[in-house]
Amino acid sequence: MYGNTPFQEEIGWSELSTDERKVLREELSRVADRTREYLPGEFVVGSEITRGTDGPRATVAVQPPVGTVVSTDYPPGDRPMSSEELDDIATDLAASAALQAKEATSDYASPTAK
Repeated sequence: MYGNTPFQEEIGWSELSTDERKVLREELSRVADRTREYLPGEFVVGSEITRGTDGPRATVAVQPPVGTVVSTDYPPGDRPMSSEELDDIATDLAASAALQAKEATSDYASPTAK
């Protein structure tokens, strides 16, 4: 995830300008922080930049306390994403992670009433 590592060519940093890298890091940080605000502390949120089929991709993932990881990714755009767009990504990701946890526990929970 860092541009000063010896493997930076492998993750596609060379395809991004310094300004693009800065914007992408800020966007990832904002989405991850916002996602954390929506979820309890048991959900682990992380982000990274990797090489996709069309170049660098930004990924934010959530590991619910039970269930599988939920993630979203997007290629860096020609323009920075708006606050509303970043909030939408965070909201959708948090909702998907909460649903994943709920579905994972519903198999084990007995109904409280019939």
